[in-house]
Amino acid sequence: MRKKNKSSYGVMFLIAVVIIGAFYVYTSAMFERDMPKITMENNGYWNLKTPLDVSIEDKSGLKSYKVVLKTSGGATTLHSEQFLEIKKSINLKVEPPKSAYAMKDDEIRIVIEANDASKWNFLNGNSTLKEYKLKVDKKRPQLGVIANSYKIKKGGAALVIFQASDENLKEIYIQTNFDKKFKPQPFYKEGYYISLLAWPITQTNFSATIIAKDYANNSAKTSVPLYLKDKKYRVSNIKITDKFLNGKIAQLAEEFMETQGVTDSIEQFKIINEDIREKNENLIHEITSKVSDEMISDFKLNKMYPLKNAAVVAHFGDHRKYTYNSEYISESYHLGLDMASNAMAKIKPQNDGEVVFSDYNGLYGNMPIVHHGLGLYTLYGHCSTLNVNRGDSIIAGTHMANTGKSGYAMGDHLHFGVLIQGIEVRPAEWMDSTWMKLNIGDVIKSAKEIIDRG
Repeated sequence: MRKKNKSSYGVMFLIAVVIIGAFYVYTSAMFERDMPKITMENNGYWNLKTPLDVSIEDKSGLKSYKVVLKTSGGATTLHSEQFLEIKKSINLKVEPPKSAYAMKDDEIRIVIEANDASKWNFLNGNSTLKEYKLKVDKKRPQLGVIANSYKIKKGGAALVIFQASDENLKEIYIQTNFDKKFKPQPFYKEGYYISLLAWPITQTNFSATIIAKDYANNSAKTSVPLYLKDKKYRVSNIKITDKFLNGKIAQLAEEFMETQGVTDSIEQFKIINEDIREKNENLIHEITSKVSDEMISDFKLNKMYPLKNAAVVAHFGDHRKYTYNSEYISESYHLGLDMASNAMAKIKPQNDGEVVFSDYNGLYGNMPIVHHGLGLYTLYGHCSTLNVNRGDSIIAGTHMANTGKSGYAMGDHLHFGVLIQGIEVRPAEWMDSTWMKLNIGDVIKSAKEIIDRG
């Protein structure tokens, strides 16, 4: 009987040891069962020039990996390694073989295998095998300028029409020297594009490069050949008076959240002229940055003069520097043309368009914005009344609003602004029928003739 009891205890002990051992194996990090994670950044294309970005990671650490290129000609190992010291993760730049660019395959496969250092699977660890199919595209997009304006003036605009084609085309844009990207719009026939360009008055130089990229990261570039014409803008030194601070500025300070609790009138002026102005202009730039993806075949405009019998009372581009008691306080740029006639005069745009904003905007007061197509917008600030709403389509001659002195205006007038993809440009160009013919109409006509011949 004692023998039997001893035997039972022995069996129970062995079972307990097995259970404890199994529990240890099941829960121990040494025996983790998660397979290595493999990722390769790709969009299904490879140009056989740009390295492939591969990352591999594992909880217990990596023991080895291999990256293999499979083509119709066989398999080639691009990368492989066995680790003496365990690594939790690795990032690879997988280069193509030297002979890859001579390959005729339209499609290849990248096979990646990774093994971890886990003791699971009878000490063999976990392994992952992933295969990626990639289309081979070694050709750069075709790119060429068809027609463009002869010159661009500082603070002004120009037009360019170009051709861009690639069976795997991903994106097209026009990159400037000041980090602005202009978005072109499809034009006239498949594979052709059109875009207005703008040279901000705050930039001393201007250059524009058309860039086309495909899904395989092939790219083509070409410069827009524009003659640059500098223009000097007025610098106005304006003395701030106590009457102005205690009048208009005090009135505006009551309106804005940013000036609540600020009692110093100079500080109120700085906040209004800098912070609130920036906020208002950021909204304008956001609204006027949009361009349609629809194809257009023409772009015809009447010269712009929205206020009948008006006199210009402040010019575009004025660099205003403010002083108080001979001490510099603040500065700003006047980015529109101020026009005045009689009080509450009718504002009637001379071109069709879509109202994209019609509301109050801080320093600009009551302000409608109209899109005329091709990323060209007109802005009407300081209005007393608004007769249009966002989303309205208007025709030339529509009584859209009335002049006033809402916002940061000392007297009844219209602040007339013209913007191209979020950049303010000289309204004078768009009020000049000769300029519009030479820089817009003639360029489009010439481009169509070239395209039709091709």
